[in-house]
Amino acid sequence: MSRIGKNPVPIPTGVNVAVAGQVITIQGKLGKQSLTLHGDVSAAVDGGKVVLKPRSMSKRARALWGTSRALINNGVKGVSAGFTQNLEINGVGYRAQIEGKNLNLQLGYSHDIKYPIPEGITIKVGEKQTTIAITGADRQRVGQVAAEIRSLRKPEPYKGKGIKYDNEHVRRKEGKKK
Repeated sequence: MSRIGKNPVPIPTGVNVAVAGQVITIQGKLGKQSLTLHGDVSAAVDGGKVVLKPRSMSKRARALWGTSRALINNGVKGVSAGFTQNLEINGVGYRAQIEGKNLNLQLGYSHDIKYPIPEGITIKVGEKQTTIAITGADRQRVGQVAAEIRSLRKPEPYKGKGIKYDNEHVRRKEGKKK
């Protein structure tokens, strides 16, 4: 039995959840998301909560039961509160700034990197131009954008220069000895 799938997803005030067959539509103040459930899982809205049930007790159905519940919960949290991922830029002369619909990054290369900001995602650069806050309603897209920006200059282990997540610990190496 899925311990996660058993728990119903509470629907906060201001969020509407509609179930039409296998398609779940979630609307809130931050946007609208739709999710198509797998055929092994069924969903119903019951008294301000979304209840999921597996159609059979096969291993696959039970696995998808918990996964579907987590995806619906992320959708509900996303349209009501949103998700944020913070990045830090370390290095002399490394900085970021917003220019129109692009994020302009100076990361020690011979040229600036212009990263186009996708729809539904907001990016804010901190006061010192070394912090980036990525926010949006879709958890997967926020994480994907953060990973793409981080991949432009990953943190290196000798000096710690590069772009890292704010909660990431970069393991440092000693370097060359004489």
